[in-house]
Amino acid sequence: MKERLQRAAGPPGSVRHSLTLLGCLVVAAEVLLALTDGLVAAATGLALITVVALGVARYVGGAGAQDSGYRKSVRLLGGRAPALGEWPRVVRKALGPEGALHFHSTLRPQLQRLFAARLAERHGVLLRKTPDRARAIVGPDLWPWIDPTTGPPQPAIPEAVLRALLDRLETL
Repeated sequence: MKERLQRAAGPPGSVRHSLTLLGCLVVAAEVLLALTDGLVAAATGLALITVVALGVARYVGGAGAQDSGYRKSVRLLGGRAPALGEWPRVVRKALGPEGALHFHSTLRPQLQRLFAARLAERHGVLLRKTPDRARAIVGPDLWPWIDPTTGPPQPAIPEAVLRALLDRLETL
């Protein structure tokens, strides 16, 4: 009988075992509350336990992902970024005669933001905090162009490299 109860509760330290012990404690507390303070106190205790249990179940079940900002938010895309309608102008200027200036001031930061968002969203990798993992995913040939810790390999970006970066961004 004892072995059957242990098997049903799971091994010590498991979630199942912990929930079984917690359930036994709750039932014991309710019985003691009913015996000492009466049915009104037991009903109040049961209502409180139910509310707490539903809140915990909701959180564990995934509702904590949409927690109305109670957790510290991740700021991957802080700051104003050009809208998609501005991208043709940004790219044209970065590939134009003053390309180095526009690449450094506008296009490169935007590419870094887009890669940071895609890496975090699809791979759970933070561009600035885990650059080794990000480098492995982006690829060693394209990584120097978006590496946030160093400058680009050239002052201006060649069109072929920009095409390769955008193709890689789409495939991530």
